[in-house]
Amino acid sequence: MTGGDWLVIVPLLCAALAGVVWVAAAPGGTRVVVTSGGQTCFTAPLDQPRSVDIEGPLGPTHLVIDEQGVRITGSPCPRKICLSMGPARHTGDLIACVPNRILVRIESSGGEEAPYDLLSR
Repeated sequence: MTGGDWLVIVPLLCAALAGVVWVAAAPGGTRVVVTSGGQTCFTAPLDQPRSVDIEGPLGPTHLVIDEQGVRITGSPCPRKICLSMGPARHTGDLIACVPNRILVRIESSGGEEAPYDLLSR
């Protein structure tokens, strides 16, 4: 390895480590807000385990809230991308089932703003 290789590798490793620390330090959310077709249809505390079905245009989408956060475990959408998004537990985290028009959002009751990295119109 040359000196130029190290000049590339070391900053990339530092950036990766900073990203891991930044994600781990993100504030935890306190409630789950689910919208279907643009209207809020379900709200629950994030610290109370439960399982719920949310109706969308294609059929019911199954949500599970547990110690890991909230995640979609069943959906009638064709590609099932929302199932692989994993649990959401930090303020500002989103899970979307676009074909079924379901959006799951984590909010904080303390009025904290989500740390958005991009806004668009």
